[in-house]
Amino acid sequence: MTDTHTNTHTDPHAATHTDPHTLAALVGRIETLEAEADIRRLQARYMFLCDTPCPEFGVRDDTHRIDLIMELYAEDAVWEGVGEYYDGQFGRAEGHAAVRAHFEAFWGERHDPELVLNAHYLTSEQIHVDGATATGQWIHMQPWLYSDGTALLRSSRLNNAFRREDDGTWRIARTRTENVLVAPLPGNFAESHPSASVLMRP
Repeated sequence: MTDTHTNTHTDPHAATHTDPHTLAALVGRIETLEAEADIRRLQARYMFLCDTPCPEFGVRDDTHRIDLIMELYAEDAVWEGVGEYYDGQFGRAEGHAAVRAHFEAFWGERHDPELVLNAHYLTSEQIHVDGATATGQWIHMQPWLYSDGTALLRSSRLNNAFRREDDGTWRIARTRTENVLVAPLPGNFAESHPSASVLMRP
């Protein structure tokens, strides 16, 4: 005789899968991961827009570049250089207008020699999310090449702050940079470099 008894045994842990506390914890973990990804893209985009030549397609001039950068910043954001080397060089800019003026001072004037190459490399990432606020630490390096062939390598530590605003968008609340090193590079160290980027061209 065939046993037609239905096995009603269930996983004793199955109930926890729909437990409100478990679901809330999972939602919180997902939100943290999504926030980390948003912040990672935000910081990378800032660096992307600061590269020379600017790789963003359709950027008409440095004023347009600054417009795009400022879209990443909260209205009350702070940009500051700290430490014995950057404190005097960069100082502190507080609020949207002051941060914009900081960028305009760098890109708004023609420099001689002209900066022809500058690329940012981010590493050693740490992102810490706490609800609608977060901090992130990185080390970044950037080679600089000027039109007269002189060149240098800069490295900085970043300790930045971020905030999720009412529209759900994460923005930069603070950029804080501290010098690690500035070192000369051999003249004309880059054998080739583009005069303009076509990377993002359709």
